[in-house]
Amino acid sequence: MMPLRRQLRISHVGLRGVVGMGLEASHVLDFAAAFGTFLPSGPVVLGRDPRASGIMLREGVLASLLATGHDVADLGIVSTPVIQHAIQRTGAAGGISIGASHNSAEWNALKFFGARGTYLSTAEAGELLDIFHLKKFRYVDHLTLGKMRSDTEALDRYIDGLAEVFDLESLARFKVLVDCCNGTSSLILRRLAERHGLNFILINETLEGVAFAHEPATNRRMLSLQLAPLMRPLGADAGFLFDLDSDRVAIACENGAPVSEEMVLPMIADYLLPGGPGKLVITNLSTTALVEEVAGRHGGKVVRVPVGRQAAMDALATYRPEMIALAGEGTGAVMMPQFRFVYDGIASMLAILSLMRERGATLSDIVNGYPRYSILKDEVPLVSQRVPALMMELQRQCADGIADMRDGLRISWPERWFHVRVSQTEPVVRVICEQKGDPPTALFEALMDQVRSMA
Repeated sequence: MMPLRRQLRISHVGLRGVVGMGLEASHVLDFAAAFGTFLPSGPVVLGRDPRASGIMLREGVLASLLATGHDVADLGIVSTPVIQHAIQRTGAAGGISIGASHNSAEWNALKFFGARGTYLSTAEAGELLDIFHLKKFRYVDHLTLGKMRSDTEALDRYIDGLAEVFDLESLARFKVLVDCCNGTSSLILRRLAERHGLNFILINETLEGVAFAHEPATNRRMLSLQLAPLMRPLGADAGFLFDLDSDRVAIACENGAPVSEEMVLPMIADYLLPGGPGKLVITNLSTTALVEEVAGRHGGKVVRVPVGRQAAMDALATYRPEMIALAGEGTGAVMMPQFRFVYDGIASMLAILSLMRERGATLSDIVNGYPRYSILKDEVPLVSQRVPALMMELQRQCADGIADMRDGLRISWPERWFHVRVSQTEPVVRVICEQKGDPPTALFEALMDQVRSMA
């Protein structure tokens, strides 16, 4: 096993790093104190995923929130969407989710939410960062310290919300195979099955803090290794793979074919656009162009923003809620207006099953009914300071394309595009390239070579 490198990312996205090798207790205490100072008075909702380090982070977060005068409702081990729903339901001042989603077990992170239960805007995240760096925390005296209580109802109230939007009993006709990746989805799916009779076959369902059954990534490669080979033998109608936090999902068809994570957003757009007033689909610069085709079928329009959840929140605030059909990423993370724009993999799964029920078609027939787009993705470790020069050189070489420099560099041509950008959550340069029809292999390989030589 290769030794771990020190990893810590402090940015508008929040706090993320390798525990004990970058991310330390002092960071947790200070960031949580900054958040307690940033928030107005009122209770804060707290939850975590099952990572072993989550217990340590929880104690630090709890201490700082209480010290800044906030009562804390501790939900225990729950998904981030459950935390966000609890904030909305209880009228809390905000919330913190402890968990690193798709990262491996040595990583952990703090994710912050405001009173709406959504991720902070760019301006709000900037204010939080200023408080953190200046270390001007608003601690209270012993008479006004916050109090902690446990909330054991959050999971059931979250499921109540799902039942208000989806006809859950009608989805019991489907046999659904789910890879829980030892994460929070198993808790939700078992309760859904108990309450509404849904027919789930769960694998990797045991909560695990250190040794996950596999990397918690929601992508086609992981589907091919874990879930897809079991579809035919088990006679499942659909397969879903969740990350540890249940806010992202990937899908496999009944014939065992793994489906790109990029398909989740277009499929849910296809389901939601005909039925609601909203016609805008908000997504980022790295997401498949198929979403434009699907939106166009229903008179919709795609609004593209930089990668990152703050950018999505900023865009959502720009439009009236009734104008928006949905928002999401090409990672399998989707937000729906019915749930006040919370990234929710469980809701995405139910939307795809509802699309199958509505169409009366198999999942493979639905997937194969869309135009074929081929997308290639990879990353290169960021070890130099030459990224600006790389972007300028790529723009010069691709002067015949349309350039977008809001987030790294995206160059687009008719039916083909690429995006090169520095990740906000990891020290890597991400390279994504897509083409309608066959994969853009030559362009992608040339890009990778050039990025390796300069990043």
